[in-house]
Amino acid sequence: VQLQASGGGLVQAGGSLKLSCAASGRTLSRNVMGWFRQAPGKERVFVASIWRSGTTYYSDSVKGRSTMSRDDAKNTVYLQMDSLKPEDTALYYCAADPSPIFSSQYRVSSYSYWGQGTLVTVSS
Repeated sequence: VQLQASGGGLVQAGGSLKLSCAASGRTLSRNVMGWFRQAPGKERVFVASIWRSGTTYYSDSVKGRSTMSRDDAKNTVYLQMDSLKPEDTALYYCAADPSPIFSSQYRVSSYSYWGQGTLVTVSS
């Protein structure tokens, strides 16, 4: 699976961005898809995931401000982020887990395939 993340950019606090992650080589619908982010000098952390059923999970830091969705026909997942804060500034990665375990979906190590990352910068 090759993943291509896009949609990052510079936005003012309170603004919105929609990230996209397009896949090739394997049907995304068979995977759990996740978004992670890594701020400068910090570890990569879980942001959101979407399961084959469409059920989504979010970190507390973005819950209520972000919506993850998938379009299986386009083999693409999305992360709509609203009410952005300066602390949301990070490199955002999409990832695919072909053999998901519910309790492990929050771990970086659970995901086998990663996109290259797209930078989100939120100015105050």
